[in-house]
Amino acid sequence: MTRRKTIPDEQLLDTLFELMMMTGPDGLTFARAAKASCLAAATLVQRYGNRERMIEAILMQAWDRLDAQTKAADDEEDLSPEGAIKLLLRLMSPNTAERDATDGLLLLREDIRNPRLRERGAAWGRALVSALGRRLSSDPQEADILGWQMAALWQGAYTSWAFDQTVPADRTIRQALENWLQRR
Repeated sequence: MTRRKTIPDEQLLDTLFELMMMTGPDGLTFARAAKASCLAAATLVQRYGNRERMIEAILMQAWDRLDAQTKAADDEEDLSPEGAIKLLLRLMSPNTAERDATDGLLLLREDIRNPRLRERGAAWGRALVSALGRRLSSDPQEADILGWQMAALWQGAYTSWAFDQTVPADRTIRQALENWLQRR
């Protein structure tokens, strides 16, 4: 008979995600994860096998959440350039913008190094580009080009904002996107 999990995987992975945002992937150990989750390290080893699979599970759930947020924004925002801007701004929380832009880079490194996570990121990128492109052009080829450009500008503006945070992230990024739309 298998034992019932006292903490569901989704809840556990949320807790471990927050811990990993503080420690970085390299600082996430079974001992730290056990302390944060109030589970024994042996229980975590039993669930995930090794540290790399635990990190992968944490980041896979983060991709699942981002996929769901992106789909919801795609379903709800207008099919217009303004809708594209609103879609992107929904994907970044003003409350965690600095943390996500700085500590999030350590997680992005893991996503790029791990082939399964890298494919998840690539699939999300394609879905985002498609959602943006549909709001920017009815021509499929042009929509793809503009979607990629807007996604790249969004990420570049976010990174640039992280260095000079004199204006709130959402205002800085909105302005960059609006300027690009006016000049294209």
